[in-house]
Amino acid sequence: MNKLKLVFATNNQHKIKEVQAMLTNFDIISLADLNCFEDIPETANTLEGNAILKANFITEKYGLDCFADDTGLEVEALNNEPGVYSARYAGEDNNAAANMNKLLNNLKNSLNRNAQFKTAIALNIQGKQVIFEGLCKGTILAEKRGESGFGYDPIFMPDGYKTSFAEMAMNEKGSISHRGKAIEKLVTFLNEHPW
Repeated sequence: MNKLKLVFATNNQHKIKEVQAMLTNFDIISLADLNCFEDIPETANTLEGNAILKANFITEKYGLDCFADDTGLEVEALNNEPGVYSARYAGEDNNAAANMNKLLNNLKNSLNRNAQFKTAIALNIQGKQVIFEGLCKGTILAEKRGESGFGYDPIFMPDGYKTSFAEMAMNEKGSISHRGKAIEKLVTFLNEHPW
């Protein structure tokens, strides 16, 4: 049986690897595989809105089934900032270290370290659009820990664990992460339908 081809509308190789490890029955194609290097607009003010914008862009331009995600870190003490602006929290250059430093600085006088990662996925398949959401609640650490992962992983410790995301193996993180949960819903949906 041929694997179902699905475009994952991202150029983030970390995300591609993470998702490919979970979606073994599907042939995942990245934007780079399509030679799509355009900056797809992410102008919505919600994660769901940005995921829909990206998925629709690929479906309209290439006529392919695809899914797109948007992920944000929501910190309770900062009125759910950085949220939709997580990647550009410290500026337009998407600098993970600068983003973490800004977040830690903004939280330095706060006892409330509660936070959650949220992922929204928009799937466009055979003329339908379905939205999936995944949450992972946790705590913002006082300092960076661990070498793996990306983004805010070194300062995020999920509830029930004593390690940051950046100290976990990819498969362990994938099994509990926001993206893992959203992808799991996507996979369940894809497996339940005879494409």
